[in-house]
Amino acid sequence: MSKTEPLTDPASTISSHAETIDAHVGKRIRLRRTLLGLSQEKLGEALGVTFQQIQKYERGTNRVGASRLYDIATALDVPISFFFDDMASPPIPGMPPTGLAETRKPFGSPLPAPAPPTPTTQAMAEEQDLLARKETLDLVRAYYQIPDKTLRQKMLDLIQSMARPNTSG
Repeated sequence: MSKTEPLTDPASTISSHAETIDAHVGKRIRLRRTLLGLSQEKLGEALGVTFQQIQKYERGTNRVGASRLYDIATALDVPISFFFDDMASPPIPGMPPTGLAETRKPFGSPLPAPAPPTPTTQAMAEEQDLLARKETLDLVRAYYQIPDKTLRQKMLDLIQSMARPNTSG
């Protein structure tokens, strides 16, 4: 009797990958909304949807369509790429390591240089934890409440100078 490996359904693998992306986008929506001090209700009003719909987007329960993501990015004053920043791109079993677009030469031109490697999953998780802390959110909210842009920049410079190790000594 021969031993065979269990078959995996490529559709279910792609589906779980999509759910992972939906969850990541939802976390980024929540992160930016809370950094701005907006409630789900206020964001929902700006988009013309209920706060329950915002909850579903943030949990990754409901997928955010392209036009809705554009509206959310506009309401939260970020580029659309913000929602995909720091997203790990694990390989999908049964799929080639890179997509067709990356493996074919566009109209005979050379392929672009490969992108730099992404940070480890643990480092990304630690950064997400740091950004989700109440202290971080309070600091960011207070920073953006400073009306004078020049003063805000000076405060940023001061904090950064205090965070650097003292090398003068």
